[in-house]
Amino acid sequence: MSSLLALLESLGNFLDAGGNVLWLILFASICLWALIAERFLFFKQTYPELKADWLTQWDSREERHTAYALSIRECIISEAKINMSRTLPVINMLVGLCPLLGLLGTVTGMIHVFDVMSVTGTSNAKAMASGVSQATIPTMAGMLIAIGGLYFSKRIEERVSDETHRLTDLLKYD
Repeated sequence: MSSLLALLESLGNFLDAGGNVLWLILFASICLWALIAERFLFFKQTYPELKADWLTQWDSREERHTAYALSIRECIISEAKINMSRTLPVINMLVGLCPLLGLLGTVTGMIHVFDVMSVTGTSNAKAMASGVSQATIPTMAGMLIAIGGLYFSKRIEERVSDETHRLTDLLKYD
C-alpha cells in the first residue's frame, strides 16, 4: 500500500513539474488509451457476433446475383466498415493533439523562464530550471503519447482494412 502511495506521490510531483498543460496531456492520454482499448475489445468480443449476423443475413438471401443483391452486399460491407472504424477519427485527432499540447507546454514553460529572468535576472539558475522543466516535460510527454497512439491507430486501421477484405470475400456475389 505504501508503494502505491509513493507511486502516486511521484506521479503528482511529475505532473506538477510539467505545469498545468501536463494535466491536459494526461486527460487526452487517458481518453486516447480508453478508445484504443475499446476498439481492441470491439474486435475481440463484439465484431465476431456482428460478422456472424451479417453473414447470416447474406446467406439467408435466395438470390445473390442481381443488381439489388449487389447493393445489399455493398450496404452490409459499408455498415461493417463504419462499425469497425467508429472511433478512429477521435483516436487520430487525439494523436495529433498530444504533440500540440506538448508544444503549448513548451511555450508556457518558456514564458515562465522569461518571467523569472525578468524578475531575478539571469543569475538565478534554480528558478530558471523549474521553467525549463516545465517547458521540456510536456513536450516529451506529448510526443511519447502520440508515438504510441500512432502505432496503435495504424494497427486498428490495418485491422479494419483486413476485416473489410475478409468480409467482402465471404459475402460471395454470384
